[in-house]
Amino acid sequence: MCGIIGYVGGREAKALLLHGLERLEYRGYDSAGIALREDHGLDYVRAVGNLQYLKDAAGPNGSKSQHGLGHTRWATHGGVTEANAHPLTGCDHSRIAIALNGIVENYRELKGALLAAGHTFTSETDAEVVVHLIESHYDGDVVAAVRAAYAQLEGHFAFVVIHNDHPDLLVGARHQCPLVVGVGEGEMYLASAVAAFLRDTRRIQLLEDGEIVAITPEGARFYDSEGELEDKEIVDVDWDDEGAVKGGYETFMLKEIYEQPEAVSETIGDRARRGKLVLDGIGLTELEIRNLRRIVIVACGTAYHAGVVGRYIIEEWARVPVEPDIASEWRYRNPVLSKDTLVIGITQSGETADTIAAMRLARAQGARTLAITNMMGTQITREVDAVLYTRAGLEMGVAATKTFTAQVALLSLIALKLAQIRKALPEEEIEFILEELYDLPEKMEKFLDGDHPVEEIAQRFYDKPFFLYLGRHIGLPVALEGALKLKEISYIPTEAYSAGEMKHGPIALLDEDSPVVCVATDQRVIYDKVVSNIQEVRARGAHVIAIATDGNEDIQHHADDVIYVPSSPAFLQAILAVLPLQLLAYRIARLRGLNVDQPRNLAKTVTVE
Repeated sequence: MCGIIGYVGGREAKALLLHGLERLEYRGYDSAGIALREDHGLDYVRAVGNLQYLKDAAGPNGSKSQHGLGHTRWATHGGVTEANAHPLTGCDHSRIAIALNGIVENYRELKGALLAAGHTFTSETDAEVVVHLIESHYDGDVVAAVRAAYAQLEGHFAFVVIHNDHPDLLVGARHQCPLVVGVGEGEMYLASAVAAFLRDTRRIQLLEDGEIVAITPEGARFYDSEGELEDKEIVDVDWDDEGAVKGGYETFMLKEIYEQPEAVSETIGDRARRGKLVLDGIGLTELEIRNLRRIVIVACGTAYHAGVVGRYIIEEWARVPVEPDIASEWRYRNPVLSKDTLVIGITQSGETADTIAAMRLARAQGARTLAITNMMGTQITREVDAVLYTRAGLEMGVAATKTFTAQVALLSLIALKLAQIRKALPEEEIEFILEELYDLPEKMEKFLDGDHPVEEIAQRFYDKPFFLYLGRHIGLPVALEGALKLKEISYIPTEAYSAGEMKHGPIALLDEDSPVVCVATDQRVIYDKVVSNIQEVRARGAHVIAIATDGNEDIQHHADDVIYVPSSPAFLQAILAVLPLQLLAYRIARLRGLNVDQPRNLAKTVTVE
């Protein structure tokens, strides 16, 4: 959460910082601000609300500064006020400022000592102690002051410092929060994510925990507690800036819904070649895979729902027990692990604090660890034995869409690889599933570009006060994900349950005004059970909206509305069945006049507990 962008170089910084903040606004939009080094000292503009308020406050360019720092905030400590907006200053407001992402856990003790030393604070944030701490250690050397302050901090954070006495210098540090260097020609960037500077450079250098970086237009110097490090490798990222703009769509979310066929196709890529499986990077030998006794999947939010889909697929195909768990709960459970346990952590951003902590715990207890992420060089890649990347491209919308389907596609490939090595499926069945998986993007495109009644259904139900989502077997995590999408962007209270559990309590919520969304795709004997649950719902007068598979005319006798998706093998249906639920949530939210790209109280990346 929160976004940082810093620039030093030969161009006017103000426009570059505002552009970078546009690309980072998905990380937080409670408030935003910039600091520019001018001839008279540091100059600040801050504003409450999304980035447009900052742009209005900043006005036409007017600044020739080529050295600056920007921040977009998601509030943790302190309310959403201009005083709490970053960049935050020290006692001498014209000389030093910082932008910080994360949480300083021991800020109360530090603040007490700084107050006793005569420092005056102007915000309610935990982050302000960092700029005062650096100021207290400063004696002409910004790097030394940052190193001394860093040694006193506890928590997880990344920050960048600008000092008026040091033109063309920014100093950054990180601990368990992201910070990446962008390498240009005669200019340099420091940012929370590559998206901030992707329009201008795709060349990056990665900062490790405990390291400090100083950038000038000539390049970057890296330091650890022992002193200056050797030059870091410059890595080229294979994204482009197109992923960070709407490309003609009315919102990022809609664009990303329609990008899902490409995201799944790229994720499968050369890993599945018309019946042949080529998946390297699981990080286990064939003997270790054959000896696996258990798999644990830890994740949060949408990634957790993908993990639940993965549980059904891996158990069915590879015959290994799988336990999906919410990372924020699992990490505090003192879990029972062994060397024949594989722990898979799923996080789109690679920065989700609870998932990272869970993987760190798993590795410390001797389990093998594998990360599934969409972002190269992020924190989780440093905490695990192996990494597999989805290839969904940048996802700017806060509500995840294309990363969910890409994660499920990659989990399907992992399941097939395990099944192949463990000889849990015949080779001809693996080849058949791979061919069906390979064809999924075309089927997704067919649905998204086809005629379906989502708009009409949304028009009839967008003002209802409550929705219930039901599913069984692999349809359950699809229902969970569909309900989450509706809650996130429409703010309608929504419950999602196993259809078999409905009569154990949730049925009491239903009346004649209740829309009930049922995932009723073909799932062997489970389909008949879902139909039985639908009949129980309709007996209470509720309105049933069913997600069904092409060719299933029987469902029309049981549901009031049916949205059909293309047919596919049962264990691949989650990727198709979630599409109408994403679109339904999207249309309902738009009909309610809401900003789906910036839902209230949410940020794209959760880097705090």
